[in-house]
Amino acid sequence: MKFLNFLKPKPTQPTIESYAQHSCGVPQEQIQLVMEWLFASLMAAGYAGKSHIIWYDSDNPDPSLEQTVKKVMKRDEPIFLYRCARTMPLPQGYYWRMMTEHPLSRIYQLEIKDGE
Repeated sequence: MKFLNFLKPKPTQPTIESYAQHSCGVPQEQIQLVMEWLFASLMAAGYAGKSHIIWYDSDNPDPSLEQTVKKVMKRDEPIFLYRCARTMPLPQGYYWRMMTEHPLSRIYQLEIKDGE
């Protein structure tokens, strides 16, 4: 049925899938601000597809999050990480780039290392 995907209408705005938001320990007000900033950033970049944000707490790591990242990487959709403590390890060839545009310096974008 994948061949019918071209019949689906193109999205007009980004959507953000959120993972581990409720278990990260970040106050709801701060989550709201981060989500608003990320949505506005995607809109400003002209991105109108699906993206993903992971709320990662290295003090209480969730092993399923690493599997989620590996699964989502295959979709070629933007992946972001909100660092509640340290950043999560990644497969070879990828790294977390700190998004210095955000004042908290806790948001990272998953990127492919050059030359790999």
